[in-house]
Amino acid sequence: MAFSVNTNAGAFAALQNLNKTTASLNQTQTQINTGLKVASAKDNGAVFAIAQKLRSDVAGLNAVKGSIDRATSGLDVAIAAGEAVSDLLIELKEKAVAAKDSGLDTASRTSLNDDFKQLRDQITSIVSNAEFNGTNAVKNGGDAIVAITNDTGGNTITIGAQDLSLTGTNVSLTAAQTIGTATLASVAVTNLESSIANVNTSLSALGSGSNRLSLQRDFVNKLSDSIEVGIGNLVDADLAKTSANLQSLQVKQQLGLQALSIANQAPGTVLSLFR
Repeated sequence: MAFSVNTNAGAFAALQNLNKTTASLNQTQTQINTGLKVASAKDNGAVFAIAQKLRSDVAGLNAVKGSIDRATSGLDVAIAAGEAVSDLLIELKEKAVAAKDSGLDTASRTSLNDDFKQLRDQITSIVSNAEFNGTNAVKNGGDAIVAITNDTGGNTITIGAQDLSLTGTNVSLTAAQTIGTATLASVAVTNLESSIANVNTSLSALGSGSNRLSLQRDFVNKLSDSIEVGIGNLVDADLAKTSANLQSLQVKQQLGLQALSIANQAPGTVLSLFR
């Protein structure tokens, strides 16, 4: 090989190898810092694109969880109201049955009637206040409870409203109904028996809807976790392997610097030819 002070091929080769080692070392350090082997499109465009698509799916499922949680809370309020109305109807029936006794004195009948009216009006109070996030599923003309179930929002679960208001679909009592006489009490008992049956049916429908939402929430959680694991399999770095590579590359970098230093000294040997 010709000696030249203008061109040092050995130094060029050593520098190229050192640059490659330094680039690999930088990439390995980035993997250790981020925990990712594919942190950007520059690392692996195809894998990064797939991971981003999966991340968008997870983001959509997070919105689904929020929707189901809101629907579940609204349904819990409706069920609580329905159970309270059911309990009140049972108490009202007790008062009405007692008022059917024709042998009651005036004071006792008046007392029963007063209690009856207070309990009757409490149904209206409960129904009108059974609202969550602007949704009331138990009032007259109430709102259906709706939750999205997929990451695009295209599928939904709908639990229909249950009218538990006085003189509504399920409760046969009127806002002015009383048990002031044995005859009125008898009418009230008939109305209450049908009302109790109807409200229990409504509660069953609301409870079934709650179970469905719970099942969907569990499924969405499992689906989201599975996708997260899949993303990790695609982009997460094997830190044990990366740590070993780091040590290897650090040694190669030191050796590359030594090689470059030796190559840079080569032109100096030409001086020995002129001594």
